[in-house]
Parts: sequence; C-alpha cells; structure tokens
Amino acid sequence: MKKKAVVLLSGGLDSATVLAIALDQGYEPITLCFDYGQRHRVELERSRALSRKMGALEHKEIQIDLRQFGGSALTDDIAVPKGRSEGEMTQEIPVTYVPARNTVFLSLALAAAEAANAQDIFIGVNAIDYSGYPDCRPEYIQAFEQMANLATKAGVEGTSKFKIHTPLIEMTKAEIIKKGLELGVDYSLTHSCYHPDADGHPCGQCDSCLLRKKGFQEVGVEDPLVYQNQT
Repeated sequence: MKKKAVVLLSGGLDSATVLAIALDQGYEPITLCFDYGQRHRVELERSRALSRKMGALEHKEIQIDLRQFGGSALTDDIAVPKGRSEGEMTQEIPVTYVPARNTVFLSLALAAAEAANAQDIFIGVNAIDYSGYPDCRPEYIQAFEQMANLATKAGVEGTSKFKIHTPLIEMTKAEIIKKGLELGVDYSLTHSCYHPDADGHPCGQCDSCLLRKKGFQEVGVEDPLVYQNQT
C-alpha cells in the first residue's frame, strides 16, 4: 500500500513541484490549500486544478481569515514591492511576509495528517531565493517537526513519527523548475504573482514574479504564463 502524505499546495510553482516530488516518491497526497484572505486569490483556483490534474488522493480548501491581523502586503492595504534587485529582496524581512503563516499552515497540515493516519507532510519552503522569510529556514522546520512529535496523540503514544519534508529548501529557482519539468509539472497551471490583475495575469515586477522569470531564463525555457505587459 502507498503511504498517505499531506502536501501544502498553494497553486504556486514551488508547491506544484513539491506535489510532483511526493507523487514520484510513491506517496498518495492529500493536498491542502488555504483561503486566508490573500489578495492573489487566483492561486486557490490553480491549486484545485493542479491537485486534480496531478492525481492527488483528495483536495481540501481550508478557510482562515488572516486579514483580521493584517501586517502583510498580501492581506492588508500595503503596497506590494516591485522592481527590486535580488540584493534589495534579502536586505530585510519583506512586507510580503505574512505573520506566522507557515506556523498556522503547518499546524493545520499536522491536524490533517494525524486525522488521516499519515506521517508525512510536504511543504515547498525555500531558504535560497527567500532567505528573508523566518519561517522558511531549516532550523524552523526542525523545531516544528520536534514540536509535532511532542504535541500529538500519535507522537506521544509512539504510533507515528511525523516528518516534515522540504525537498526544495536548498534549491535555486532554476533547479526547482528543472526538477519539475523532469517530473512533468505543467507550469502553465501555476501562479506566482503577489499582485495580479483582475483576470489573474501576473504583474511581472513583484519579487515572486522576478524570481520566477529569472529561474525560467536560467533553465532556458519559456515561462508559459502571460504577464500583464505581454497582454
């Protein structure tokens, strides 16, 4: 029997690649996406499409309203930075950081995993391109994994040992894209932009868009998305 795994699937390039890796490793994925009040809501639709096309066992869309707390350009009336150099992106924690987002997401993924008798959770955090995000660092993931095995019935009783898988954590964007292409990921279904237009077209100038475009350029493959300045 294949083992179940919970895969956090935002609908972005990284999480789609992680889903492909989990499938390639023989897991039956339960995909989770989160409607947390993000301004780039097109990613929810992309998450559903990716989960369906890639053959996940089940897809769950969890509603939580992080707009109640604000404090991020993704959930509050704060401008999304655009046109920044890579040096500027890593000078400080960017305003696109959502307070405690990965801790909230991983906690809910842990609940889903324990309820489904799954021991494995996959998340597409990356410490290379987004080293400014505190909840994408290896030491954070290690600490959460330790907590997961201390704070659950399955962990305390020893019936399960939870593992947080971060296959992309030390990969560049180009390496991630190359891996995804090898595994057959359809990147035309993904969405990376923090400030898309009403039709979902990416802006091409936010940090996420710039890193994505650079990754495709380095691989030598055309990005299948149509950006606002191309329409």
